[in-house]
Amino acid sequence: MLTACGVGQPSLEVKKGLDIWPKIHSEVAQDPEIERQVSALLSKMTLEQKVAQMIQPEIRDITVEDMRRYGFGSYLNGGGAFPGNNKHASVKDWVDLAEAMYQASVDDTLDGIDIPTMWGTDAVHGHNNVIGATLFPHNIGLGAANNPKLIEQIAQATAKEVMATGIDWVFAPTVATVRDDRWGRTYEGYSEDPEIVKAYAAAIVHGLQGHAREDFLGDDRVISTVKHFLGDGGTVKGDDQGNNIDSEQALFDIHAQGYVGGLTAGAQSVMASFNSWQGEKIHGHQYLLTDVLKNKMGFDGFVVGDWNGHGQIPGCSNDNCPQAVNAGLDVYMVPTDAWKPLLENTIAQVRAGIIPMSRIDDAVSRILRVKFRAGLFDKPSPAKRPHANNTQLIGHEAHREIARQAVRESLVLLKNKQQLLPLAPNQHILIAGDAANNIGKQSGGWTITWQGTNNQNSDFPGGQSIYDGLARQITQAGGQVELSENGQFETKPDVAIVVFGEEPYAEGHGDRETLIYQHGNKRDLALLKSLKAQGIPVVSVFISGRPMWVNPELNASDAFVAAWLPGSQGEAVADVLLKNSEGKIQHDFTGRLSFSWPAHPSKPVNRFDQEYAPLLPYGFGLSYGMSSTLSDSLPEETGAALNTSDVYEVFNGKTQQPWQLRLFSGKQNLAVTASSMTLASLSYRTIDKEIQEDAFRLDWQGTKAGVQFVSGNGFREDLARYQAGGGVLSMTVKRGNTVADQAFVGMHCESEGDMPGSCRAQVDIGAELNKLEAQQWQVLSIDLQCFASQGVMFDQMVMPFELSATGSMSLSFSDISIKPAGDKQATIHCQD
Repeated sequence: MLTACGVGQPSLEVKKGLDIWPKIHSEVAQDPEIERQVSALLSKMTLEQKVAQMIQPEIRDITVEDMRRYGFGSYLNGGGAFPGNNKHASVKDWVDLAEAMYQASVDDTLDGIDIPTMWGTDAVHGHNNVIGATLFPHNIGLGAANNPKLIEQIAQATAKEVMATGIDWVFAPTVATVRDDRWGRTYEGYSEDPEIVKAYAAAIVHGLQGHAREDFLGDDRVISTVKHFLGDGGTVKGDDQGNNIDSEQALFDIHAQGYVGGLTAGAQSVMASFNSWQGEKIHGHQYLLTDVLKNKMGFDGFVVGDWNGHGQIPGCSNDNCPQAVNAGLDVYMVPTDAWKPLLENTIAQVRAGIIPMSRIDDAVSRILRVKFRAGLFDKPSPAKRPHANNTQLIGHEAHREIARQAVRESLVLLKNKQQLLPLAPNQHILIAGDAANNIGKQSGGWTITWQGTNNQNSDFPGGQSIYDGLARQITQAGGQVELSENGQFETKPDVAIVVFGEEPYAEGHGDRETLIYQHGNKRDLALLKSLKAQGIPVVSVFISGRPMWVNPELNASDAFVAAWLPGSQGEAVADVLLKNSEGKIQHDFTGRLSFSWPAHPSKPVNRFDQEYAPLLPYGFGLSYGMSSTLSDSLPEETGAALNTSDVYEVFNGKTQQPWQLRLFSGKQNLAVTASSMTLASLSYRTIDKEIQEDAFRLDWQGTKAGVQFVSGNGFREDLARYQAGGGVLSMTVKRGNTVADQAFVGMHCESEGDMPGSCRAQVDIGAELNKLEAQQWQVLSIDLQCFASQGVMFDQMVMPFELSATGSMSLSFSDISIKPAGDKQATIHCQD
């Protein structure tokens, strides 16, 4: 359907100050010959061919024949997408797909054009989608290393491994300046301060693309992308894809410095961000994309969207969004099967004058300019390029040594009581904690799978866990090592090294309400305290994607190391923690905090704040011989206690964000989009309680069916503090004259890749419904511990309420919420 989607409506008024923004002098100057070639090719292209250059589908949603038919300008593999949908796809499988797509793109028999396509991938800490690739520390650890030369080496090694699989283009570097560590993408940022970000952006771009006058986009190089433009690290409360309300001056001073560095170094693409600035989505923000980035800053490459980000613009959908291209987006990233109607709608909108032809020509010129600069018209096809199918490049030992250096330099020593570290390796050393021998956990998100979950150590050939490195060195030095995840041991050790931390996550799945580590479930703290109580010195190695409020864990540790997310070469941790066999230091701690360590779990703290009171400041880090300044009696009160007014609403007359109300019956599932709906034997309709349509009624007729509130954005929500605060699931209900044969309320945090049935719980409410007086509004509440005891993790909630019933029943709801401190008075409680 052709619509204007709100085109022409005024955007939110934002104070504009183009004088704030500089003119960038890119190292990659325009070449008159390339400009001539672009113009000549553009003049021969049909509208259909031009728009196809602007469409970027995903490998799970197109075929080689689709490429032959439409000639897409580019395509991508998202996190967790592999050739043939095979996680263990070989290097040859990757190259074969690249070759097939390339040959289809230059086959002009169907689409009449022979422009080479490009393959883009998220190689964000190495070629992280490919089994056996070198996985470098995530950016937060690299920021602590503060070594731009090393960063360039990492990027160059990554480019070579990418080239071995036939891929042309990398969606890196991320240059977000992170201002609230509750953001789930904090670990993708180098720092809370732009000084490191700016320098690193240039280094990464040079490493991926090469230098303009030396080896620019040669056989060892790939096209880079600075992302995400703009302000994603500064959203309110660290909400992924949320709203940045900074002033325009702060937007430049804090959030744009990575673009100054990256664009000066010659980055050829920029990815638009999911977030908004001052309430306006960046994907549709003409001022920032066109007036600032292209016109004032002079960027002459192309702007690519992020995963259906255009569909979030008000009035748009994934398959219909002229606002985005009119605002300055050049390439729609459009996974799923929305690519075809989007292509067709965009063509129709150009013909209708909704999108000016001049804007299409500008977008396609930018795409072609980059392709000519990258030599795609002259280079051999992917299978015939110099590094193609070179399996030895994947996880090459030289690359792994760079990774080991990065691990060593990224470690930050926060506490070292009585100079416990470095440890003599000829002792009896216990290695404990669930991250000690877990390469997937130490590597974090964006590791083989999107979320970094469901990986085993066998999925990392050539990689080593932290335990692997410790065990090898301790054994070689004549010491004894014992691995015990839960801290149990046969012989009392001289010292324990406990490796623990966050589970892997990516993007909004990592968003948190607070920075309290293991809020409501302090199992790792219990392990530390247990060892301490036995008189065993404890070295904590903390795996995390951000600084966290770990005061209790710091108090229970004699030494504490922030290891961040070190990647596949965890053995390098031992190089710093252990002395050599001669009793000498192998490598000192040189890492320094590029993020302030928080003194409070929910108050952002950043360098140069007017009131700057971190637990440990930006730039902090101990080296051997330096005095440890942290005491063993840091405050352990979280300061995050909930008031009775802190009610988390799921439904209060209307469904609250980010939840969506759905009906289900058997395997059928239906989103509620009208005031009256029916699915199989279940009927839904809105009713009036206090005001018009402020409640809803469900009517069952036999078979099992029900309703559920599910995550509307696919992300997990952090509700841990409600469980920790003695919370309840409360619902205001009115039942009819009969009660169902069976009725259960459920919650779960099951997400993509989890085992079926995991992190899911149900509570039988049938008996309590029977006790309620018919046709009267009453409150029924369930102690959250009833769900937690069955395995629900409240910091990863994806469905806070599900009601399933069998039989005949009528039940109405006016409120569904999670309330603090009500467990003792709950209708159904599970604690003494």
